[in-house]
Amino acid sequence: MTIKVVRGNPTPEELAAALAVVRARAAAAAAQPSGVQGPRDAWSDPSRIAAARLPQPGPASWTRTYWPS
Repeated sequence: MTIKVVRGNPTPEELAAALAVVRARAAAAAAQPSGVQGPRDAWSDPSRIAAARLPQPGPASWTRTYWPS
């Protein structure tokens, strides 16, 4: 594996820290069985969007078009 610094001038300590992170991520990815993904975050789950009923058209539908805070 070759790592190239394309911008900046990192100190040897910064370069060692970045390399340690890259190697740890590569080791974790290699240890995980292929085809198995980690748990998905809830915010990226498309079913949470479809779970709520959309407002139905009608005379007062404009009152339901805001995002409650």
